[in-house]
Amino acid sequence: MRRCSSCSALPRLLRTAARCAVALASFGCLFAAGPAVGKPNFILIYIDDLGWKDAGFQGSTYYETPNLDRLARQGMVFTNAYANAPNCAPSRACLLSGQYPPRHGVYTVGSSERGPAQLRKWIPVPNQTVLKSQAVTIAEALKPAGYTSACIGKWHLGSYPHFGPSAQGFDVSVGGGAEGHAKSHFSPYGIVELQDGPQGEYLTDRLTSEAIRFISGSKDRPFFLYLPHYAVHTPIEAKKELIEKYRNKKGSQGQETPEYAAMIESTDQGVGRIMETLGKLGLASTTVVFFLSDNGGFAQVTSMGPLRGSKGMIYEGGIRVPMLVSWPGRVRAGSVADIPVSGVDLYPTILEIAGVRRPQGYVLDGESLVPVLKGSGLLPPRAIFWHFPAYLEPDSGRRGPWKTTPCSAVRQGDWKLIEFFEDGHLELYNLKDDIGEKMNLAPTKPDKAEELHRVLLEWRASIRAPVPTVKNPKYDPNAPVVMEGEGQPVD
Repeated sequence: MRRCSSCSALPRLLRTAARCAVALASFGCLFAAGPAVGKPNFILIYIDDLGWKDAGFQGSTYYETPNLDRLARQGMVFTNAYANAPNCAPSRACLLSGQYPPRHGVYTVGSSERGPAQLRKWIPVPNQTVLKSQAVTIAEALKPAGYTSACIGKWHLGSYPHFGPSAQGFDVSVGGGAEGHAKSHFSPYGIVELQDGPQGEYLTDRLTSEAIRFISGSKDRPFFLYLPHYAVHTPIEAKKELIEKYRNKKGSQGQETPEYAAMIESTDQGVGRIMETLGKLGLASTTVVFFLSDNGGFAQVTSMGPLRGSKGMIYEGGIRVPMLVSWPGRVRAGSVADIPVSGVDLYPTILEIAGVRRPQGYVLDGESLVPVLKGSGLLPPRAIFWHFPAYLEPDSGRRGPWKTTPCSAVRQGDWKLIEFFEDGHLELYNLKDDIGEKMNLAPTKPDKAEELHRVLLEWRASIRAPVPTVKNPKYDPNAPVVMEGEGQPVD
């Protein structure tokens, strides 16, 4: 049960102080061992709800991201990068565990029984809301090699102490609780695991400062910084001076919301501050930086065009994300990779760069991107999968019954197939020719649809992916499907 911030301020302050003391004590033990020679540092910047083209390096002319654009020029941009789910929590579980959803059971946010019961044809697969201890996170895998790790920002996979970052290998945790979003991007934030700052302090700035503090304190040994910003998730709030700047700028390509543009610029400024810190500490050449989003953008504030759909959908607009990797001295500056990659690929990539063995007896579903990053080879032929056996209602104020009904999808080469479980219908798209998924080719190319469907079925069998099989007795085919509301997003 939540208490008002004024009533709970003292207990929260004492709780935060106690955790800081534990973290500092842990730092003392870790630093006493001395630096691990030759190990690179890793920074993984994870943005919440940033759309595929919501950055300058992805072609936006309205949003201004000079620091990210500079990183892109110094590193490699992945134009076919994907989140492993169309919304927050499952994407984070996949990224940190290196595993697809059927292995950890986090399929969606909250309950899988979303929306009006009378509109759900099937009983969806039950959803896990925490990342269980059986999952071995990137932080846990790096720890035997002498890495110290921090999670600074949104966790969304369980609460302190049993299911928070500190229970999953992170030595430092700031702001990492069960919350899916902040109550406000200005202090007081309403985040249980983050002590409020001065009145009006901006959350993105605060998390950036916490990240810089961690980097500065960890400069003498290898570190892994996981920086999952609460931006640019709702509430859409930004600094007044930046909002005014974008009010005086003409929108383009469906991008025209000043408040959202200002949030993106503040996030970009944070990236610039972190890169400046690395330079001052002499760590720029030994630090690998990953930048990507957890899912597609929120359709009411930005445009995913020419992609179809948005956050919460299994179409490209809901799962294709911006991604870049900066690895000084190893990645050719200004390079671009068009091969399909996904969030689960980062875990094995980080381990290979660090020279760390994979956890014994633990399955990783992704492939290391090191050959691609070095330009020394390609990934083996493979398919990328999504499994979303849950319902997700549309954002308030939008018409229609669902953003997503229970489904699975596979991408192999240029081809993508979606299977919707309610009626079993298939949709087949050639993304090279039809990036907007406008033409369903399943009726005209049945052999190709059958081929990909077989790949999808074999994968589901191999990973024991649960599929809804029980009809919902409350389902009413004549129920109204119009939903009205206040325009808030659905996670």
